[in-house]
Amino acid sequence: MKIKRVMIAAPKSGSGKTIVTCALLQILKDYGWKVASYKCGPDYIDPMFHEKIIDVPAKNLDTFFTNEEKTREFFYYSAKKMDFAVFEGVMGLYDGLGGVREEGSSYHLAEVTKTPIVLVVDAKGMGRSLVPLIAGFLNYDKKHLIKGIILNRMSKGYYEILKPLIEEELQTRLVGFLPEKEELHFESRHLGLFLPDEVNHIKEKLHMVSELLSKTVSIECIKEIAESAEELEFDETVLKETVNERYGDIGHVKATSDLMERVAVRDSRPTIAVAKDEAFCFYYADNIHLLEEYGANITYFSLLRDEKLPEGCHALLIGGGYPELYADQLSANTRMRKAVKNAVESEMPIVAECGGFMYLHSFLKDKEGFCYDMAGVIPATCFYTERLVRFGYIELREKQKHFLLNGEGIKGHEFHYYDSTYNGKNVIAVKPVSGKEYFCIIANKTQWMGFPHLYYPSNPAFAGALIEKAKKYKKAMI
Repeated sequence: MKIKRVMIAAPKSGSGKTIVTCALLQILKDYGWKVASYKCGPDYIDPMFHEKIIDVPAKNLDTFFTNEEKTREFFYYSAKKMDFAVFEGVMGLYDGLGGVREEGSSYHLAEVTKTPIVLVVDAKGMGRSLVPLIAGFLNYDKKHLIKGIILNRMSKGYYEILKPLIEEELQTRLVGFLPEKEELHFESRHLGLFLPDEVNHIKEKLHMVSELLSKTVSIECIKEIAESAEELEFDETVLKETVNERYGDIGHVKATSDLMERVAVRDSRPTIAVAKDEAFCFYYADNIHLLEEYGANITYFSLLRDEKLPEGCHALLIGGGYPELYADQLSANTRMRKAVKNAVESEMPIVAECGGFMYLHSFLKDKEGFCYDMAGVIPATCFYTERLVRFGYIELREKQKHFLLNGEGIKGHEFHYYDSTYNGKNVIAVKPVSGKEYFCIIANKTQWMGFPHLYYPSNPAFAGALIEKAKKYKKAMI
């Protein structure tokens, strides 16, 4: 596969890679190219910007969640019909698991997919000191993937002075700069950027930023860098043969030879109702896709505005998000709270992660100390802690087999400032670097509820088990 591709990365968070990525995607889309975006790591919000505002397909790629071969396959299947792929890095270029391992880093993803890198450097308050900073990143680049530099928060005049100096001393290419302007900034909160729908005039702002980027950054240079990407070699026959080996028979639903060509009679499938609105919007595209591939119909509903669950649904999936920002509205929707509780009590299968887990509690106490009635499925209270309770990657193992029927673990991550008076104790979470263990998750034959976010493709048996439980519930309803 020969596809033009580039990764926008940085020495640290807050350097400007998101604004550069979004502006570049907008420019390429305006050229009329079929472009796809890829976010490195377990980030939900950046892909939302790419999809909702720029209207380009976006997904996550993560070398911790999936091994090198599988990561390349995921990229191949999603990008093979595209003209251009833009990767957005996470944290610092070399920051992986625990901040110390290569696995999970932006650089590892670039290495695995043979993607050249453009490094965005925050140059505010720096002059010649940029030389040793950039030199360090170039020297650490064992695969020579860094092909260009963008200096952020720098004036045109100073850039023109520093550009020849840096290029001569480091034998690297500066492809442009971004001046320090208020509009070149997206506001953040404790879980990351504000959501796209919360930013006023976001499309107008992005078009303005893309116009500025096209004047201060050489898009032609970036295209040349992207075109220099090595060809990725894939034998589709071998890939098809390995799909069954990797996914096997899961819940009596056998994977076909091509994940993109599942054949099933829609009416015979169970329906999974997915809560999706402003309060619950953190979902991996690969998770939803895998559920569909293994035989589920997906329907969406709102816990904020709907008063009942979708007709004919056989399982619930409530993902993460910001329920604390909409606690008053969620609490006021008493009909939906009652509908969810009744469904769970009728043993409808449910998976709830982080924000969804919070919604299922009896009470939610926000950072101001106000207490709101929630669904009442879990007789406990969620409360704001003023600190990051859990952060980072984890591997999860059930104490008894309910959703992980193959006995293997599943990978995920946590990132939350809220805690619960009862986090569950049916699953063991293990930190991959330190080996630290702790109990979490309420898991039984129909329920999986807890703070961790899961990446289903790291153990597809989880998706298969949820579908089998939905089928069983559907059969019981007949």
